[in-house]
Amino acid sequence: MSVPWTKQTPQFQPLHSHSRPRGYTTPIMCPRAQMVQSEKKRPWWSVRRKIHSQAPSSDTAQAPEHGTANETQSSCGSDLPAAHEPEGRARIAQAEAGLTLDDSTQAVQFQAEIISSIDKVSASEWDACARGSGETNPFLLHAFLHALEESRSAVKEEGWLPQHVLIRHAETQQLHACVPLYLKGHSYGEYVFDNSWAHLAARVGQRYYPKFQCAVPFSPVTGPRILIKDAAENTMLLKAAAQTLMKLTDEYKVSGAHLTFNLPEEGEVLGDMGFLRRTGIQYHWANNNYGTFDDFLMDLKQSKRNNIRKERRSVAGLGMDIQRLTGADIKSRHWDAFYEFYINTTDRKWGQAYLTRDFFQIIGETMPEHVLLVMAEDAGRPLAGALNLLGSHALFGRNWGCSNGPEIKHLHFELCYYQALEAAIERGLPRVEAGAQGEHKLQRGYMPSMTHSSHYIRDPRLSAAIDAYLSQERRQIEYTMEALEQHTSPYKTAKTS
Repeated sequence: MSVPWTKQTPQFQPLHSHSRPRGYTTPIMCPRAQMVQSEKKRPWWSVRRKIHSQAPSSDTAQAPEHGTANETQSSCGSDLPAAHEPEGRARIAQAEAGLTLDDSTQAVQFQAEIISSIDKVSASEWDACARGSGETNPFLLHAFLHALEESRSAVKEEGWLPQHVLIRHAETQQLHACVPLYLKGHSYGEYVFDNSWAHLAARVGQRYYPKFQCAVPFSPVTGPRILIKDAAENTMLLKAAAQTLMKLTDEYKVSGAHLTFNLPEEGEVLGDMGFLRRTGIQYHWANNNYGTFDDFLMDLKQSKRNNIRKERRSVAGLGMDIQRLTGADIKSRHWDAFYEFYINTTDRKWGQAYLTRDFFQIIGETMPEHVLLVMAEDAGRPLAGALNLLGSHALFGRNWGCSNGPEIKHLHFELCYYQALEAAIERGLPRVEAGAQGEHKLQRGYMPSMTHSSHYIRDPRLSAAIDAYLSQERRQIEYTMEALEQHTSPYKTAKTS
């Protein structure tokens, strides 16, 4: 198999000991990383640390034995045909062996094209695949992925080199499936933590970075990772996409390909093809056809119901103006305030601000019907906010932030959880997903839900070691899920999400 666009991967080296937080023992490898200290007085490795990763680029590319580097003319000045032209396509997955449609005896042939920017495929083509499951997940839409790239939040300079996969019919050139894929030089912004795998790889003399990451950057949201236009072709195209990812990994000679927060049915097919399976826990809320927020409260045990009412009265007593804004109601001043909240909150947690100010403005302009911004103001002065995205079947809580100053008790719960639940009830949405972590969500009606990821590890020794670890981890996750559901449910009648 020839991959003519394959580029040389740069030499990677672990960060030195003085480039890590004190007491941090697991080495994180990042390609030629440069850590930039914030202008504020804080530890240099806190939120404003930027990771500038030199991902493979065409000006340093050296072809493997199969061919030459093949970026599009617009991106590297190559005189090779552009990727959207038929003669310029990278035909890396001629998927025909046993893959048929509607019991036809004639094999269906597909080809895979790798694009270095989401702009190289039309929004209508991509979104037709993203909506193929029958559910619209806003994080998988062309507009959201475009906002991440256009705002310079998920680009190669930040260690996220887009390598999206398009699977087309070989004859008609119609797009049947696509995969949001990135070549990564670190493990930041994923929420499925594999730093210990990188440490293990170093111990056995293997290079872990770069790696392929099939995910929505900075978004721990479950959804299909192989987007298929026609549900009747699911199994066939899942296999074709999996074969493509495995061949890409082998040809690039990178450590592996990781699909994070994918659907369990995707994991089953990929597992049969040699991908390792990993599970985790999030907390989701299920709408039991509630007409009002009080209807939801009446499903809770009395102590939990009383606690929520107490928290909401505490916030209401402060006299703040709390609004749920969508569409044209969201102005630039709101995004200015929210971005400051976002930075302030990640500062306090010594995290990293992955998203730029432009990102928020772009999603507000390009996908306004999917954005729900909850803002709290006092006499016109913004105090805090919570960003949510709206899908066809769910409300997704993403980012929260507040202004500098004394903490306002229970305001986080009000804006992030209770306002989200009220909005979902009003819109008739079946569920609310509130992001990663947070057992405190249990007491507010969010129940544990299993998350899934799939991992193809190229080196057999590393794969076997990780597989053994994942087996133990799955048993612990299953035990934890059972304990949470049986012993900590806030509902009168036990239920799960």
